[in-house]
Amino acid sequence: MSGNQPSPQQSDRESIPQQPAITVLGLGPMGRALAGAFLAAGVRTTVWNRTPGREGDLAERGAVVAASAAEAVAASPLTVICLVNYDATDAVLRRDPVEAALKGRTLVNLSADIPERSRDTGRWAREHGVAYLDGAIMTPADTIGSEHGVFLFSGPAALYEEHRAVLDGLGGTHTHLGEEISRAAAYDIALLDVFWTSMAGYWHALALAEAEGVEPLELAPFAAGIAQILPALFGELAADVQHGGDASGAINPLSSAVSTMAHVVHAAEAHGIDSGVMRAAEGLARRTVALGHGAAGPARILDVMRGPRPAAQA
Repeated sequence: MSGNQPSPQQSDRESIPQQPAITVLGLGPMGRALAGAFLAAGVRTTVWNRTPGREGDLAERGAVVAASAAEAVAASPLTVICLVNYDATDAVLRRDPVEAALKGRTLVNLSADIPERSRDTGRWAREHGVAYLDGAIMTPADTIGSEHGVFLFSGPAALYEEHRAVLDGLGGTHTHLGEEISRAAAYDIALLDVFWTSMAGYWHALALAEAEGVEPLELAPFAAGIAQILPALFGELAADVQHGGDASGAINPLSSAVSTMAHVVHAAEAHGIDSGVMRAAEGLARRTVALGHGAAGPARILDVMRGPRPAAQA
């Protein structure tokens, strides 16, 4: 046998597909759900948490529990970190042993924070030779590993495609939003805005209904009916804003909307209910009407909310 030919044993080893491997840093409820989904998908999973003992049953299910973050990172070509914010991720990642272990490897950050923090982490990753994807999880921990999970990613498309097969182990819907590293965070923060302001409106509605003798569970089905109207309105308003139209004004002019907002505020405050959120919305609408847009639709409210834009964006 020629000296430069592989031995049969070597050929057999090279023909065996390598099991995909991943490291998960952070074992709060979401981190444990992520690690559990990777294990269920057959991915060799190493885990680490700043506070020991948070791995739950992951070790019994086959996860390797690392003694340090650096050890965990060194165990896999791909690391996913999911902590409460980027202050927490910085405290873990931006230390000599971990930075050294990450060099030449890929990091996916599924923690939540503002877009500027994503851009800052992207700069740090480039400076330290770390391939980096930013991401966002748009659904609760109990959806991870199921068809109901929703994941957003941004960063180099080739890097995303390289690791997509492993990331798909999380189940659900995965969307790559573009090369700009902060795109996922921008979507995340805007969608959280929709969620929390909607929830604030619902809290207020429950308090107002209850004050008028309507039980929360009596109101809930009708509130769900209101929610079903919103998707079409979201699309219509987005088109008006993006293309400068005003299709919704003919049906629901702001002068009428202001009147109904005032009814909500007056009824709630008569019961001593804090109406700060609705007063803010009403105030924006009234300012828009005062500028001569009473017959317009809600798209004109954005002109008041965001102020004058540079000519290039107008």
